[in-house]
Amino acid sequence: IAKKLDVSSVTVSKALNDKDGVSDELKQRIKDLANEMGYRMNTLAKSMKEGYSYNIGVIIPECFTGGLQSFYLNFYQSVAQVLEEYDYYGILQILSQQDEKDLVLPRIYHESRVDGFIVLGQVSRSYVETLQGIQTPVVFLDFYDEHLEMDSVITDNFYGAYKITNYLMHSGHKKIGFVGDIYATSSIQDRFLGYYKSLLEHKIALRQEFVIKDRDEQGKYIELEFPEEMPTAFVCNCDQIAYNVIEKLKQMGYDVPGDISVVGFDNDIFATISTPQITTVEVDVEEMSATAVEYILEKIKMDNREYGRVSIKGRIIYRESVKQL
Repeated sequence: IAKKLDVSSVTVSKALNDKDGVSDELKQRIKDLANEMGYRMNTLAKSMKEGYSYNIGVIIPECFTGGLQSFYLNFYQSVAQVLEEYDYYGILQILSQQDEKDLVLPRIYHESRVDGFIVLGQVSRSYVETLQGIQTPVVFLDFYDEHLEMDSVITDNFYGAYKITNYLMHSGHKKIGFVGDIYATSSIQDRFLGYYKSLLEHKIALRQEFVIKDRDEQGKYIELEFPEEMPTAFVCNCDQIAYNVIEKLKQMGYDVPGDISVVGFDNDIFATISTPQITTVEVDVEEMSATAVEYILEKIKMDNREYGRVSIKGRIIYRESVKQL
């Protein structure tokens, strides 16, 4: 590489290791040529020299991986791709409900195989406290707990749900329901509060029968029970639930969006396999992944680095599931 670019091997080494002393332009030229020539960092040799494993454990609670729940597995894929750009590997660790309950740390922690953890999805407060009691740095992704000091990267659930509920209001809907267990996760709770703020601003009273539970205490989806008097629209806490709502409404003889409009959140596969396709809030998975990776790598270098809670904005994707009244 040095010979081809007529620079010293020290310059090449600095560029490939992202060290100071090389201009950004030359650094990029060196990296581009290295890729063309098939250069790969020897992470084993690097880890032996520097004392890092160059692995990050990505923990996903079991309840977010079962059945057709693909959102967090796709999220992991995004995180792993960003890690690869920094010559790191993402080791997926599914946290079983029993291990979470018994506060069992992943085996990769006890075997010192990772430099840090990214926790993807909500875990119990006691498990968060257990993770915070170890020396290994941790960043939480798509989850926070306001009662604990923690570094977390979340989508702006509140504002996203507020905006999409406003969109229903501007489309003429005044009787709007919410589907989701507001005690299940901080994300669902924030999405409910965004929905509720929109109701308040439009001087519409919250009707408890319009707030429909979608899962049990273990996070498993349950049969949806609708009120006798139906809303003209539903705000669903995620696209999979929006898909389930649409299928259930069809079975009951309703047309979507002819009789009842439905919106979701996440913009995952369920938004596009549904008939009609679902208007939803798109979560910026790439930006959230990049931010979480940046934070965990900085925390590995600097033990006392803290970020607190950081929100990444989403955007509404307009499709065919909403009727203008």
